[in-house]
Amino acid sequence: MRVSPNLDLQTLEAALNDFSKARVAMIGDLCLDLYIFGDMRLSELSRETPHFPIPVVSERYNPGGAGNVANNIAALKPASFTAIGLVGDDWRGDLLLRALRDNGVDDANVIRSNEVTTNTYVKVIRRGISDVAYEDPRIDFENRKPLSDALADRLISALDRAEFDVLVVSDQMKYGCITPRIREHISRIAESGKIVLVDSRDHAADYRKVIVKPNEVEAARAFGDLDDADAPQLDPNDAQSIHDFAQRIIGKIVARNGERAVITLGSQGCMVYDGEEIHCPAHPTKPPVDIVGAGDTFISAMGTALAAGHDLETAARIACLASAVTVRKIGTTGTATREEILAVAAE
Repeated sequence: MRVSPNLDLQTLEAALNDFSKARVAMIGDLCLDLYIFGDMRLSELSRETPHFPIPVVSERYNPGGAGNVANNIAALKPASFTAIGLVGDDWRGDLLLRALRDNGVDDANVIRSNEVTTNTYVKVIRRGISDVAYEDPRIDFENRKPLSDALADRLISALDRAEFDVLVVSDQMKYGCITPRIREHISRIAESGKIVLVDSRDHAADYRKVIVKPNEVEAARAFGDLDDADAPQLDPNDAQSIHDFAQRIIGKIVARNGERAVITLGSQGCMVYDGEEIHCPAHPTKPPVDIVGAGDTFISAMGTALAAGHDLETAARIACLASAVTVRKIGTTGTATREEILAVAAE
């Protein structure tokens, strides 16, 4: 195994400038994160029910899931970028599309349909006299049934229309827009010679000829059967176990899938296989950190770097730096711009 050296600032800046010629497309499960803040000091007992209502004093919303991937790709300013996905014909879909457009995402290939609900996660956070913030149980709007063939046809048509150098896939939901049929179509796109980069919570092993990017737990779940029965098991709480597991299994993933592979390792960076095992350490980051959305930033930066013509190791180094930007943005699933990536690298 080889440890990848850091990119010098001149090389990094040139690589980031190359993003201006990248053509990227993304398909995935677009979601909305909605935060509602209540001030219980303003609450009065309801006349109709024996309850104290939650007085809402502010709210904010931002794209989540593949929507956060889309935001991150748009923030990197590629030459062209289109998002492909599915949202409901509901008020949550209105908010999600507005947020995507506000962040510069081309949503011409986002399909709206009253057959589905917009995946939305509502977090109600209340405060009182003290500074303690209390988060109520989350309210989830999710699709609970498989996608219809008619909607799958429309998504496949959108994929076939899109022009790109790299296709990024965010496959996260049980009943999302990435169905078995669409996974098969994406695999055929990869087999045709296109670069396809896949982040999948439960189906990384169901693709062919794509670059998969699981984290260590997802890799163990999807590809653990490739390993020797008597090999040491992954301990997600032990850094050395995670590192050893990634080094042991990544080559076998490549042999099975027929393409290069990446396993993200949290605070340890990532393991890349491109003819050899390469460990790309994470950029040092002091606490506090917020890891929510770091994987979305990683795949966005990696996909854009690959679309700009860079090799997998260089793309991984840039992706690690991009993730170091967003983990410092506390309480939000932030994005990383080229300027922010260069500033972190210069520390």
